[in-house]
Amino acid sequence: MLCLLLLATGCSNFQQLLKSNDVSKKYKAALEYYEQEEYYRASQLLDQVTDLMAGTEEAEKAQFFRAKAHFLQGNYILSDTYFRNFYTTYPRSPYAEEAMFLQAQSLYEQSPSYEEDQKPTITAIEAYEEFLVRYPTSERAERANKVLEELYTKLDRKDFNQARLYYKLRYWRSAAVALDVFLQEHASSPFAEEAAFLRLDAQYRFAQESVPDKQEERYDVALDYFQAFVDTYPESRYKREAERVFDGVQTALAAIRKTKQPNS
Repeated sequence: MLCLLLLATGCSNFQQLLKSNDVSKKYKAALEYYEQEEYYRASQLLDQVTDLMAGTEEAEKAQFFRAKAHFLQGNYILSDTYFRNFYTTYPRSPYAEEAMFLQAQSLYEQSPSYEEDQKPTITAIEAYEEFLVRYPTSERAERANKVLEELYTKLDRKDFNQARLYYKLRYWRSAAVALDVFLQEHASSPFAEEAAFLRLDAQYRFAQESVPDKQEERYDVALDYFQAFVDTYPESRYKREAERVFDGVQTALAAIRKTKQPNS
C-alpha cells in the first residue's frame, strides 16, 4: 500500500509539473529526474522548457541533456536531431565532443541489417569520420574506429552477397564480373578470400558453357584468376578446391589446343 501511495504521489507531482508554467521549476525537476535515471520524465519536461530557455545561461545544458535523455531511452531519431543542433549551435561547448559522438552513435543505432538499404549506414559512417577529423585525439576515437570497421564490414557484406547471388543462381558470367568488381573495390574485405575463389570457379564454369570459339580465352582468364588467388591466399581454406578447378582448366585447354594442331 505504501509503495502504491508513493507511486501515485510521484505520478501526481509529475503531472502537476507538466501543467505548470514555472520554467525554472520544471528545469530543476528535469535534472533531478535525469540524475535518478528517470529519462522519460526528464525528457518530457526538457521538451517543454528547452526552447523557452533560449538565451539564458542554462540553455546550453538544457539542450544537451534533452538530447541525451532521448538517446538513453532509445529515441535515436530525436537524439540524432537534437545532438546535431546542439554541436552546431555550441561548437565550443564542453559538451560538444560528446554530443558529436552521440549523434554519430544515434545514426549507428538506426543502421539496418545488411540485407536492407544501407543509406543510414553510410550516413553513420560519414558522421563518425567527421567526428574523427574534428577530434582525432579523443578518448572516444578508438570506439569510433571500431564502429567504422563494423559499418564498413556491413557494406562489404551487402555487396558481397549481391555478387554471390549470381553465383548461387548459376549465372556464371554475371557472377564472375560482379565478383571481380567486388574484389577491385573491396580488396581488404573479410569476404575477399571467398570472393576470389568464387570468381575463379564462376569463370571456369562460364568457360565450360561457352561456345567453342570463346572457350580458350575464357579458360585463360580462369588461369589468371587462379594465379591471383594462390598468390594472395597461399594457405587458403579453398586451396584444394581451387587446385581442382585449375586441373579442370588445364585439361580443357590441353584438349582445345590439341584439336588445333594440324594432322600429321
